[in-house]
Amino acid sequence: MEPIKQKLTQQGFSGDIEDADKTLEFYSHDASMFEIKPQLVVAPKSAKDVERVVTLIAEEKKAHPQLSLTARSAGTDMSGAAINDSIIVDFNRYLTKIISVDSHQAVTQPGAFFRDFDTETAKYNGLLPSFPASRDLCTVGGMMSNNSGGEKSLEFGKTEKYVPAMKFVFADGIERLVKPLTRSELNAKMNQSDFEGMVYKDLFELIEANYDQIKAAKPHVSKNSTGYRLWDVWDREIGIFDLTQVIVGAQGTLGFITEGTLKLVPRTTHSGLLVLFLRDIDDLGELIPKVMSHHPATFEGFDDATFWLSIRFMPSFLKMLGPIKFIHLLITLIPDGILLIKGIPKLILMIEFTGSTEDEVRNKIKALHRDLGPMRARYEINGFEEDPTEGASEKFWLMRRYSFQLLRSKVKDKHTAPFIDDLIVNPEYLAEFLPQIRAIIKKYKLFATIAGHMGDGNFHIIPLMKLEDPKDREKLLPAMKEVNELVLKYKGSLSGEHNDGLVRGPWLTQMYGKDIVDLFKQTKTIFDPQAIFNPHKKANADWDYSYSHIREHF
Repeated sequence: MEPIKQKLTQQGFSGDIEDADKTLEFYSHDASMFEIKPQLVVAPKSAKDVERVVTLIAEEKKAHPQLSLTARSAGTDMSGAAINDSIIVDFNRYLTKIISVDSHQAVTQPGAFFRDFDTETAKYNGLLPSFPASRDLCTVGGMMSNNSGGEKSLEFGKTEKYVPAMKFVFADGIERLVKPLTRSELNAKMNQSDFEGMVYKDLFELIEANYDQIKAAKPHVSKNSTGYRLWDVWDREIGIFDLTQVIVGAQGTLGFITEGTLKLVPRTTHSGLLVLFLRDIDDLGELIPKVMSHHPATFEGFDDATFWLSIRFMPSFLKMLGPIKFIHLLITLIPDGILLIKGIPKLILMIEFTGSTEDEVRNKIKALHRDLGPMRARYEINGFEEDPTEGASEKFWLMRRYSFQLLRSKVKDKHTAPFIDDLIVNPEYLAEFLPQIRAIIKKYKLFATIAGHMGDGNFHIIPLMKLEDPKDREKLLPAMKEVNELVLKYKGSLSGEHNDGLVRGPWLTQMYGKDIVDLFKQTKTIFDPQAIFNPHKKANADWDYSYSHIREHF
């Protein structure tokens, strides 16, 4: 990589260029179960630096076909999309500026942490409601690249709805503005005699020629992060062509986002929580539609394994919360500890309502409480807070939100193996689906927590495994196949939020069929004809390659 380093410097690259072993080792992991060591890490200081990197690799690619670029921000990706054996481009070191904010939208560089972005938008009473569980750790660029969602997606949808415009470096090394176009604007783009014009022309023709097939391929679930969302790019009826819709969720395989314009929604003033303890799940088929008929803002849940994990490692919350909040947490747990002597519930469900006044929220909760009266569940109404992570509901949010963080750091010789971590089926199937998914977990003797978004049927199942042990590694493929088959049997998606990367990309043909995956591969080629960006991910993933890069050392 020495010639690349020298040429970058000669071309005026102003950021960092690093290849020390310690640095390369750090960038060889993200939050997935994979490990790939890069040869070089570059940290651009500007969009011009990003252009220089892409331009150089495009020039060098023919002579050195192994060269490629993978974008990385905070490294919280669970699918293995932020690692690569060539060059990592770190957006989180310098491209962190929040450029502008008002009550309706914000403009930011991709490396900004969501926690900082959220603090700034809160000053204007605005909220980006993607709100992933990793929001204390992730960046806004990662959220756009993954098409992230979270507990507020039930009410507001995912990131795809909130990116009206972006600046994007194409494979020719030029940064351009990308936004929705009318048909006349699209025609003007397609008439350009440059690489941008070719991308618009070729993608439009691809979608137009396969329009009905593409529209029919859209998964019939409330959220989906698999494949390339071609069905949302071109709509004949409204005459809008929106290239942002294929870039959001592309995991940096089509080019690099250098700036995002993000729509905001108003923050709610008050919220309250109704908690349900289910001793069994027989009532889920009736319970979920009844809850959804009351239009909750959030409908989350976690299982008994998650509950016990939180209790077992309760001292860890002292570090997260500080002594005062930790003591408050312990006090609020006492009533539930007395109740749980009678037995741990199979599921703990959290139903949140929001409103402009406390009375409005209280009335919503009371109405649902009355409606659920005949059902076999124990209810707990928690405080009405401006921040639902505070007050009496805090204990439940902590257990739900921090279970993965606890798993990653607290279980002795086993490690998180997120390979069935983001499945989604429509809620009407959950009463049948959940016992079958638990049976698969039991069959393969996996210790796994189940937590997720009950309102849309999106579950995060995080097994703990000793991946350096060949016996545990041998479980991955058959367990994954059984889970995938079950999800697709119930017309679900293999990923609602976490995307494809190395882990789910190999199974896109199983989900969509060969013809649609061929269209995904053609989309990749249209944007990236030299395969510069993030190889072996999404539609170009291969299980043999992915499996060969599972971590063996922790």
